[in-house]
Amino acid sequence: MRAFEAAARHGSFARAAEELFVTPAAVAQQIKALESWAGGALFERHSQGIRLSAHGRRALPALSAAVDQLGLAVQALRHETQTAARRSTLQVAALPAVAQLWLSPRLSRLKAALPGVQVSVTALEHPPNFRREPFDLGLFYARAGEHIETAVGAQAIPLARDRLLPVCSPRLQQPLPSGRPRSLDDLAELLARCGGLHDTVWQDDWRRWLQATRAGTTAAEADALAAGPDFSLYSLALQAAVDGEGVLMGREQLVAPLLAQGRLQAPWGRPKALGDTVMLLVLAHRKGPLLARQVQALQALAA
Repeated sequence: MRAFEAAARHGSFARAAEELFVTPAAVAQQIKALESWAGGALFERHSQGIRLSAHGRRALPALSAAVDQLGLAVQALRHETQTAARRSTLQVAALPAVAQLWLSPRLSRLKAALPGVQVSVTALEHPPNFRREPFDLGLFYARAGEHIETAVGAQAIPLARDRLLPVCSPRLQQPLPSGRPRSLDDLAELLARCGGLHDTVWQDDWRRWLQATRAGTTAAEADALAAGPDFSLYSLALQAAVDGEGVLMGREQLVAPLLAQGRLQAPWGRPKALGDTVMLLVLAHRKGPLLARQVQALQALAA
């Protein structure tokens, strides 16, 4: 049932397998067995992929609700057991870049603010389903108007509003002695020599910043100007910038320590607030003083 529900929700055996930590072949085998037991096809198989049959479409809402309810019951049992045993844990799910560059340097302060609480951090590319996964809080980016909490059983609290600005190694470019920012033409010349560094999660950051900063810049012009290598992790792109391999479109919340240490420079100034915010995701179904203290502790870290 879980294999069917995940495959139906994602419209893909492969993505269901990723969620369930099994192989696509295992998902396909489970669904085949379920179809045999039910006596009819739940999916239509096509060369382009799968599509729910009429039977599958009718079955999905009730099954999804049942899996959600089972997940909530398991989490309630875990919470009650830990409370009875006087154990207190905080399971945090976070975007890898946020876990590494924002939360990790603040982790000792978080533990000091929550004495006796065991804090665990799991890096995930996407917010988990809080109705099913054993996480208490989440830390993920959202853009203006984006409601990342809608489908994951959470409520969202804006934690840290961010700005974009280009950064590079001091070996590539230093601020002007006068303290004034360097010109955008200067940035364009450096990009022509060294290229722009890109994180695949935020592939369009350069485009967004350039279009907000240089009036009339088209998407194609922005992409050509900041062309450069892609990195699957923001931390890798950041290290490449530190090593002088190019110019990175920095997220201020994540690059601030390196700017303060002088390992990176922002000689062109012009940080742009484009609606990107680190969101604190809180379980919609859990209340209580302990959760309130945990939320307050994380909010204090962002102050």
